[in-house]
Amino acid sequence: MVRTKMLASLMFSLGIIALSLAWIPVPDASAADPNTFNRLMKPPAKRNLPPTEDGIHDPESIGAQGLQTPREAFTPLPKGQSGNYVDWVKAFDDKQIQPRFDRDDPKAKPVIMDLTIVREVKGTMPDVIFPHKQHTEWLDCSNCHPAVFVPQKGANQMSMASIMLGESCGVCHGKVAFPVADCRRCHTEAKGKAAKTSAKAAAKPAAKPAVSKKK
Repeated sequence: MVRTKMLASLMFSLGIIALSLAWIPVPDASAADPNTFNRLMKPPAKRNLPPTEDGIHDPESIGAQGLQTPREAFTPLPKGQSGNYVDWVKAFDDKQIQPRFDRDDPKAKPVIMDLTIVREVKGTMPDVIFPHKQHTEWLDCSNCHPAVFVPQKGANQMSMASIMLGESCGVCHGKVAFPVADCRRCHTEAKGKAAKTSAKAAAKPAAKPAVSKKK
């Protein structure tokens, strides 16, 4: 009788363990890929897939099935070196594409801000150039400020790790803009060049005011 109770108790315990193990989620194979976070870092065979195969659109949707495939649409556009391998800035400058600035108003014009910011970085990598012009030709200021970037010098702390996790620049880059794997797209300013330029400008003597000559 005692052995029967012990055996029953053991079987009950084994059943509880089995049920617990059944609820442990099986790791997704894609999670082992360090580039899963960045959908634009894909091997050639998986780039610019048809909408029904890209993992973004609903493959059962009639609308997705009727869309032009990216490979077909991108063929006449200037080639890029990363992401979906289209140079979108050149395509815009050459007027090969004319994106609508406002979803509801086809006549709305962007407020372009031609301001370039140099962000000094640690280590030996060149400093980062951020051109507002190319961004504001496509986006309104409110897309980034103040939610993503506080418009104040020194107020934004960022790192490559945070960018790769989808913060700051990573809100767009790697999702709808070129991936951060192409380092030289942003790190283009020679180390210390900005500081030297500022020091040189500060040391330059002020111009003497013009003096009108009396006749």
